[in-house]
Amino acid sequence: MDMKDFLFEDLVKVDMNSTNKKEAINELSELLYEKNCINDIEAFVKDVYLREAEGDTNIGQGIAIPHGKSEHVLKTSLAIGKINPIEWDSSDDEKVELVILFAVRMVDKTSVHLKLLSQVASKLGNDEVLEKLKSANSPSEVLSVFF
Repeated sequence: MDMKDFLFEDLVKVDMNSTNKKEAINELSELLYEKNCINDIEAFVKDVYLREAEGDTNIGQGIAIPHGKSEHVLKTSLAIGKINPIEWDSSDDEKVELVILFAVRMVDKTSVHLKLLSQVASKLGNDEVLEKLKSANSPSEVLSVFF
């Protein structure tokens, strides 16, 4: 499985305008919709919040990884956004400045989703990678960290 099959430059936004979690999820969902990765923003966001209700997606170090497994996903994809630090409803009150939104087709909800999550987590477990992500100023710089 190759990250290049799920992560595209036009799904990376380094200058998000959102000021809270809801706006951030919606802003990245709009990107997914514009690029034909999902077919219904409202329904997809609802599925993301169903997952949010199961547990905290703020994984620390300023990163959140919300994800929606949804029948409204046409192509399993990742949307990544850099944002001025915002609250993420996490137990430790740590703010988030990088959001990686997983949009997962129902047929990919087990093995593909877990493999993709594992690949992203292994990248995010490296302090050097985290610094490169946080200092990236363009979508291509963000992608270079994953490829």
